[in-house]
Amino acid sequence: MDVREVSAEDIGLEYVSTAGVRERGSLGRLWPVAFKSVRPERRFPAFRGQGNWCGWYWSATCGGHVGYESWLERDRLMLLDFDPLVTGMASQPFRLSWAGSGGKRVRHTPDFFVRRADGTGLVVDVRPDERIGPGDAVKFAVTAAACRSVGWDFVRVGTPDGVLMANVRWLAGYRHPRVHRPEVAARLVKVFADGRGLLAGALRVGDQIAVLPVLFHLLWRRVLAVDLEAGLLSADSRVRLGMVREGGGDAFTSTAAASG
Repeated sequence: MDVREVSAEDIGLEYVSTAGVRERGSLGRLWPVAFKSVRPERRFPAFRGQGNWCGWYWSATCGGHVGYESWLERDRLMLLDFDPLVTGMASQPFRLSWAGSGGKRVRHTPDFFVRRADGTGLVVDVRPDERIGPGDAVKFAVTAAACRSVGWDFVRVGTPDGVLMANVRWLAGYRHPRVHRPEVAARLVKVFADGRGLLAGALRVGDQIAVLPVLFHLLWRRVLAVDLEAGLLSADSRVRLGMVREGGGDAFTSTAAASG
């Protein structure tokens, strides 16, 4: 298929609804479906000798579990959860199909569907550069063209920056809302308004055992911010106000975490 001539009506799509019913049709007809809440197109198996690690990640954004089929997918899912402009996501959301060379049907299931705060959709495939063969490249190209035909964005991502990912994994341990303590959070926002070292600022608020979990929670939510690619989080990491206002304010700019 020539990607320059991809039409939404030429792309088949099937998905499993929240009620467990498999639906089929063209991308042109089904694209308005709320894919951020559908069931996974396929199961996440676990068996002896399995080469990849499947599992379920609890998403603070969704308030529920989202599946993954590898550690790399788990990391990318975590980065999406960390992005304040992401409002919902689903794994293995649908299967696309189209007529390939010789009329043979080609099928592809993207890894994630993401809904952003501005209402736009993003389709994500996770695959390291070194694992993309010619057939995979064609599938990604057609999927990207199909997404463009209905106004979605598409991105294929690989292995994220190691330092960034290590820091985000740490902060993810404090992502649950139960960590939040409003009175401590308000004092932390005031202390870090002009920027200061992580531990020094925490100690100005109170006992570090009680304060640090709240601080990490605010860093996860982007109420507070730190350069997560400059080095591993430490006592001296400089913390400042972030892009999200405490109390549920709007994010000011996208982190582009999925495509980093």
